[in-house]
Amino acid sequence: METLPDYLCAGLRLVCIGLNPSLPSVRAGFYFANPRNRFWRALQASGLLNNKLEPGVDAMQILLRQYGIGFTDVVKRPTAGAKDLRAADYREWAPQLVQKLLHYQPGIAWFHGKLAYANYLRYGEAIRPDIDWGRQPRKIGHTRVFVTPNPSPANAAYSLDDLGAWYRELGVYASSLEPRPGRPQG
Repeated sequence: METLPDYLCAGLRLVCIGLNPSLPSVRAGFYFANPRNRFWRALQASGLLNNKLEPGVDAMQILLRQYGIGFTDVVKRPTAGAKDLRAADYREWAPQLVQKLLHYQPGIAWFHGKLAYANYLRYGEAIRPDIDWGRQPRKIGHTRVFVTPNPSPANAAYSLDDLGAWYRELGVYASSLEPRPGRPQG
């Protein structure tokens, strides 16, 4: 199966967790590659970065090494949309995500969308709590959890301004935490 690689290592400040890779992202070889996806524009407006990045594989490496921001998914099987995922996909992949997060222990697990976090919880931890936007009361090991709206073009209910506001709140929250030991250096 062709999919996107994880961008994970010890000491990460944040790990962006999408529901699953999109087909355009797999073809391009980097996360949020669909030009209509608002992730990169919202990230630039977030205050999490101090320089402009052009979406691409090089940007993924810069985010990992310079900013301590990693990437993975709840499910690694790429699809055209969330509707194409099956319960079997979550049963297979969500427990693997639990293990990755417990192994790497990033400062914050940043889930893109309530659907991604809800399916992680249901299939990775066998629970179904209510989920709000922002900081979550649960942790994954020592990792805190933050949920923002999904930047996908299919999620038109949230504007670029809405996304930017949530990303800025995430940035403030991330800045308030102690530095991670072993954080990658650029």
